[in-house]
Amino acid sequence: MNKEQVTQTLKKLKEDSKKRKFTQSYDLIINLKDIDLKKPDQNINSTATLHYSKGKQSKICALVGPELLPQAKEVCDLAISVDDFPKYQDKKLAKKLANSYDTFIAQATIMPKLATTFGRVFGPKGKMPNPKAGCVVPPNANLKPLYEKLQKTIKLQTKNDLIIHTIIGSESMKDEEVIDNIMTAYDALVHTAYSGKNNIKSIFLKLTMGKSFLIGKEEETEKTSKKDKKEEPKEKSAKSPKEKTKAEEKPAKKETKEAEAKK
Repeated sequence: MNKEQVTQTLKKLKEDSKKRKFTQSYDLIINLKDIDLKKPDQNINSTATLHYSKGKQSKICALVGPELLPQAKEVCDLAISVDDFPKYQDKKLAKKLANSYDTFIAQATIMPKLATTFGRVFGPKGKMPNPKAGCVVPPNANLKPLYEKLQKTIKLQTKNDLIIHTIIGSESMKDEEVIDNIMTAYDALVHTAYSGKNNIKSIFLKLTMGKSFLIGKEEETEKTSKKDKKEEPKEKSAKSPKEKTKAEEKPAKKETKEAEAKK
């Protein structure tokens, strides 16, 4: 996939899309191949920080100790003190929390208690605070820059299927911003995937209420067409000497049998 292919696909998608009464998001759908999800070293569980907004506000919850609680209440969408963890032993409450927020920030010093309380629910949903994305922080951390960074961060994650689905922008953004976001996500995935580009089967772009468009489809079709023309067999010319010999042998044998019958 290259920038030109993304540009052509985005243009075609916009020409084909109906206007809606709300601002739609652009979804990037990446189908993978040759990855064994049963092998931990082949699973993809990383993030990519985009240069522009992803087109949707992320709801961020902070799970912190007393050191970060005042700041977390001011910066994040929700702050939960370690003292309130016991009530989330109720699995229904933990599930509701996991479904209500996109990303969780955690204070490093309370991670053992967090894992005990939320691990069984957050783990399968991929909602555990991710150290690689900077979501596990020390007690003296500055949360505001992290919050702003996470608003431009997307997850590149395989769960039960060989597919990654993420929001990559919105209709309100400039085309060049959406294209840059797509290329940034693609480059990050290539560097993360077990075999790089070889693990990418196909990439689609779509609007929230629109159909999917395969990125690079037109170019691939053109290449295939040219290849087919090259490989197309030429019309058969006159029979080869071998074919002539075989064709002439049959009537000759027939004449010999008729002559023997007359005798």
